[in-house]
Amino acid sequence: MAQDLLIRSRAESPELWKAAASIEAAAWSSLGFLNYTRAHYEFYSDLLARFPDYQLCLLDPELGYPVAAANCVPLAYDGDHPLPPEGWDWVVETAARNDDKPRNMLGALAISVPEVHRSQGYARRMIHALLKLAAERKLNGLVAPVRPSAKAKHPFVPIEEYITWTDEKGRVFDPWLRSHLSCGGKLAGPCRKSMVVDEPIPFWETWSKRRFDQSGEYAVDGGLAPVAIDVESQTGRYEEPNVWVTYSV
Repeated sequence: MAQDLLIRSRAESPELWKAAASIEAAAWSSLGFLNYTRAHYEFYSDLLARFPDYQLCLLDPELGYPVAAANCVPLAYDGDHPLPPEGWDWVVETAARNDDKPRNMLGALAISVPEVHRSQGYARRMIHALLKLAAERKLNGLVAPVRPSAKAKHPFVPIEEYITWTDEKGRVFDPWLRSHLSCGGKLAGPCRKSMVVDEPIPFWETWSKRRFDQSGEYAVDGGLAPVAIDVESQTGRYEEPNVWVTYSV
């Protein structure tokens, strides 16, 4: 039963850390190219190790292992300026570099639920866990560069247009954005360059399992936007659009 599930910090034991890390890897394995943003490969692992008590998991005592995980970090954000277009990369870089300022905000990085455990309300449970953590640490709120779950089906639609779509009930079209709104979040606008991956063309050919012989924009499986291929420079640039969602605590 969902009410019997327990929120635990990965810091509680090496076994729990390892299990939660496996959950994260399983949930995101098909989108491994996102690990190649500069912020990710320079700071992400160190941040998780630096703030282990901010890395949460949803433990099923009956099964004996986690069924969902959430990653977040404390950072400094005064709210006087709009949240930037860099999104996820900005959260990571800011959290890694702002030791000279009080950390007054929680920055969400990921909520991971493997496919076998989806559609059971676990992701929303983790949103509430992050909000509870922010309150317990006396932070001002939560900022989340949310990855809209259905955007991958519409990679060539601008994110500014996508977030205006509604369903037949007049609700926000995207299911994951709807989940955040139902938990009390507010849409603060798109972050068009939330995760930026600049890599040589062979890198993108490996992920897409196709050749790129001409410059242009190409969809890749799971991508929320196309990859811009430049044959002359032999590079491909992917700028993932996310949506800023904010919560007060």
